[in-house]
Amino acid sequence: MTEYAHLLPNSWKNAVNAWLAEDAPSFDWGGYVVGEAPREAFLLGKGKQTAVLAGVPFVDEIFAQLDCQVEWHMKEGDTFQPVKHVATVRGKARLLLLGERVALNLLARCSGIATRSRQFKDAAQGYGFKGLIAGTRKTTPGFRLVEKYGMLVGGIDSHRYDLSSMIMLKDNHIWSSGSITTAIKQAREVGGFSLLLDVEVTSEVEADEAIDAGADVIMLDNMEGDVLVSTAARLKERWNGKRKFLIETSGGIEEKNLKDRAINEVDILSTSAVHQSVQHIDFSLKVQIPKKNG
Repeated sequence: MTEYAHLLPNSWKNAVNAWLAEDAPSFDWGGYVVGEAPREAFLLGKGKQTAVLAGVPFVDEIFAQLDCQVEWHMKEGDTFQPVKHVATVRGKARLLLLGERVALNLLARCSGIATRSRQFKDAAQGYGFKGLIAGTRKTTPGFRLVEKYGMLVGGIDSHRYDLSSMIMLKDNHIWSSGSITTAIKQAREVGGFSLLLDVEVTSEVEADEAIDAGADVIMLDNMEGDVLVSTAARLKERWNGKRKFLIETSGGIEEKNLKDRAINEVDILSTSAVHQSVQHIDFSLKVQIPKKNG
């Protein structure tokens, strides 16, 4: 099975060095106390819920830069019940502790997003939804790679990674350019054939204009209930055989209203609920007391 780690560019390892430098910018007083005796530490998955493990390559690199080794006892993407002995980390005592908090924070965040993403996908499929669940670009500055990675491990679509990965025209773009048609024409002139064009609309009339102008994805923003169902159905029926496009529903989607938005008249359901304000998964690293000989 292909590992999610194979998606990562080599440049991401520079971020790990910056994370470690942020946590220990000068003297490591605690490291002075424990010294460099070889030690073994158990990485434990805790908390009160079934969780998805995500963030393995980042944790591996954190400890690799500290000359420590990580032995995982489960695969990334697998679920576990707390308390679970997830991995064993070996290295010099002070180096284990230099990496401890950085690794735990990252694992807690990434696994939290993966867990929430898996829950959202399972819930939507339970309602019979056959389309894609996607995250958004509303990520933590400087931490997008980790958060998008967590979405993928959780089994959902990560949506566009940044402003350069897809053309998305929202209300401000349209107002600034004068119309949906003008905005799409201008975007196509520079974006070319290789970029999909996603256009946010607030009505069926705007959706028709966007489809006619050549949009690839029509985002029905903050549209829900019967209005969403009927609008999406009419658009697909009216443009069948004339234009190819996907319909996306977005805006204010949470678990409590997921059933009303996870309808098969739409192709994509995008939400920030899978990564903003998600509950982190609790992990701890426990250095083991050396066994005495004899």
